[in-house]
Amino acid sequence: MKITVLGVGGMGSRFALMLHQAGNDVTLVDGWQANIDAIRQDGIQANFNGQAVSAKMPIYSPAEIEKSGVQADLIVVFLKSNQLKTMFDQVKALIHPDTYVLCLLNGIGHEDVLEQYVAKDHLILGITMWTAGMTGPGHVELVGDGEVELQNFAPAGKDFALQVVDVFDKAGLHPKYSENVKYAIWRKACVNGTLNCLCALLDCNIGQFGKTKEAPDLLHTIIAEFAAVAAKEGVKLDQTEVYNHVAATFTANIADHYPSMHQDLVQHHRLTEIDFIDGAVARKGAKYGIPTPYCKLLTQLVHAKEQLIGAK
Repeated sequence: MKITVLGVGGMGSRFALMLHQAGNDVTLVDGWQANIDAIRQDGIQANFNGQAVSAKMPIYSPAEIEKSGVQADLIVVFLKSNQLKTMFDQVKALIHPDTYVLCLLNGIGHEDVLEQYVAKDHLILGITMWTAGMTGPGHVELVGDGEVELQNFAPAGKDFALQVVDVFDKAGLHPKYSENVKYAIWRKACVNGTLNCLCALLDCNIGQFGKTKEAPDLLHTIIAEFAAVAAKEGVKLDQTEVYNHVAATFTANIADHYPSMHQDLVQHHRLTEIDFIDGAVARKGAKYGIPTPYCKLLTQLVHAKEQLIGAK
């Protein structure tokens, strides 16, 4: 399968490396020139569960795609949510009538943007519980285990979605075909809406946050706001199950992991995707007349920190 990974940060590097190792034709597209240069010279360099691994794959900037001649059977999206429309405007040449897009971004509402570029029956939505982190251009830390859950957005896309499951399975990505991926997306959004922003604001890893006495109350309150808004979108979240799911990370093998928002905001001074997580819940809450004070405050605090450190 010809696969293009769009966004070669930590998670994009993980999927690209594992799919490449399984024999797929993988092309990379990234907007960070230093990352492009490093990968062109030395390939993706990874600490893969304690083993040094490297792999070279063709990589392009968005501006180079139109002249590259590259087209994809599957585009796997690992951009930041606020980069989605701009990037797809630049890489339209990748897309032909049989191209499918798999969106594995954190947050809510990405299908509204992607429908501008591919038909609904060529859109696959999903979530991943794998972790990954960048240590520098072209260098990543890939530790622990994970899984992927995905589903075609429209019924006609199921056959290809099942092909993707097979390809991912052979790559060791532990995929699962979902019958209700919208629930999974909201459930994952609860993870990001708690751990990502709180670890970024408190400058701590998951395990450190979990040891604070405030952690349980913060989780329960934020998850309740997500659940109230999700119900208006036709998704009934099991708040107890979601809480237990999030709290389990405090002592899991990813307890020492710094979530992606911490990596962006604290480590690299980059703008975050808070507007597609807690910010989305706050906006939807206002639309439906549902109070979401915690989500609104967390969004404001993250934006304030972005300004204070000059995030770009």
